This record gives sequence, C-alpha cells and structure tokens, in this order.
Amino acid sequence: MHRRLFLVTPALLCGYLPVSAQGRPALMLANVYTPSARLADYWVSEKFDGVRAYWTGQQLLTRGGEVIQAPPWFTQGWPTQPFEGELWAGRGRFANALSAVRQGSPSDADWRGLRFMVFDMPALPEAFTARMAAYQALVQHIGQPWVEAVQQSRVGSHAELQARLKATEQAGGEGLMLHKADSLYRGQRSDDLLKVKSSEDAEARVLAHVPGQGKHAGKLGALWVETPEGIRFKLGTGFTDAERRDPPAIGSWVTYRFRGRHAGSGAPRFATYLRPAAN
Repeated sequence: MHRRLFLVTPALLCGYLPVSAQGRPALMLANVYTPSARLADYWVSEKFDGVRAYWTGQQLLTRGGEVIQAPPWFTQGWPTQPFEGELWAGRGRFANALSAVRQGSPSDADWRGLRFMVFDMPALPEAFTARMAAYQALVQHIGQPWVEAVQQSRVGSHAELQARLKATEQAGGEGLMLHKADSLYRGQRSDDLLKVKSSEDAEARVLAHVPGQGKHAGKLGALWVETPEGIRFKLGTGFTDAERRDPPAIGSWVTYRFRGRHAGSGAPRFATYLRPAAN
C-alpha cells in the first residue's frame, strides 16, 4: 500500500494545537469502553503505560504543557510536523519512564531505555485511518530505533476484544485503546477514543495529608483528594512504606485505581493509590 507523508501548512504549524488558560495543549482524551460501542468502527492498539508526550515540531511537551528536557540526540532530526505518543520504558516500567522525564538534567543512560511510541498526528485535518498511515510513514522517515509506530488492528467482537485484553494484561501490558477510524482529531474527551482495562483509573489533586494511626503512626494515613469534577474523597490504600514516609505533595496530582462509582455522590468505589500522575 502506498503511504503518503503529510506535510502541514504554516497555518497548521502556527500554535500547533489550541492551549488552555493553563498552557495545556488540547489533546484528545479517552472515555471508558462499554460493550455498546460498535467495534467495527474502531482500530485497536495496546495502551502503553508511559508518559504521554506531544512533539510540537520544535520541542516535547507533557500533556500538562511542561517542556520535557530530552537529550538533544533523542529528538535530533525530527521533522517539523507535530505528532504525539508515549515515552515508554517497557511493560511494568512506568516509574522508569517518569523518573527519566522528570529529571531537569536528562540522563543519557535513562533515556537510552525509553522509546517514543507514536500514535497520532494531531495537526492533520484527516480521519484517524489517514492519520495512522501518516504517522507510520513519518516514523519510517525518521528511521531511529527509539521511535516506533504504534501498531493498529481490528477486532470483530466484544469477546475477541476481551480475549485480547486478557492476553495483553497477562503479558504485563496496561490495557487497550480504541481509535474511531473516521474521526477527526478533537482536543477533548469523547467516544472517538476509548480505553479498555480490567479496572478503571483516574486522577485527582492532593488536598491534604491525613496522619496515620497504629502501624502507620508518624507516617501518612491517607490522602484527601479532589477529582477534576470536584468530588472529594479519602485515598488510604495502595501506598508503599516509602510513600507513606514521603507522600505526594499537597497540590500535586496522583493516579488511583477504582471499580465503579457510588450512586448519587459519584465517588469512586474501592479507590487505591497507584502512582504520581504523569502530568
């Protein structure tokens, strides 16, 4: 199949993507998959557990709009076309990716262990199937072993999707992503992008530290957190001893895992701390 390498116009390059008042690029956000989704409309790929990053054509940004200080060799020769992906250290190695990205002075040794898994080209005014062909061609053009194109395929049924999810999770993967084939890139949360996991996860901002009691006396007992929707709840499980001694800072964002929500309040059920959020 012949693939074309899309070139963006100066108009598309100007500002790259709209940004919020907080300076965040307007990236596409995922809803949670339900069996009511028409799977024939979607491409399926692995959900990589790393740090989402956006190449503006000049520099790498986190989804929160912060500049990622990558070593110069990592992005050397990258084109001016914006594209996005996941800075990934491998299955089960999220902490390694986050540590490398958060360093003010990047470590070559740490970045040698990262790959940039490219999965979209936000500036292209094309449906996802065309954007997929474009990012695959772009990665081939870049020709660097640490830049990889995320592979997409189709599934025919909910049962087939669940079987693939189970195999991915058993191999240490985080889950799956569904991209709607005919959707344009929209910097908002919608069903054009769906995540498929055995358990849900979300993010919340730390409001306060609750002192521990008993075996946790003198350490963290729980976090009071608030979701972007304004729901406040206590997050008290999932922490290591080291995290209880040195808990996430007040004002920082954390990722938690949960199973369903309480009727009425909307608060997450069985919420468990997972890690610092990769903002």
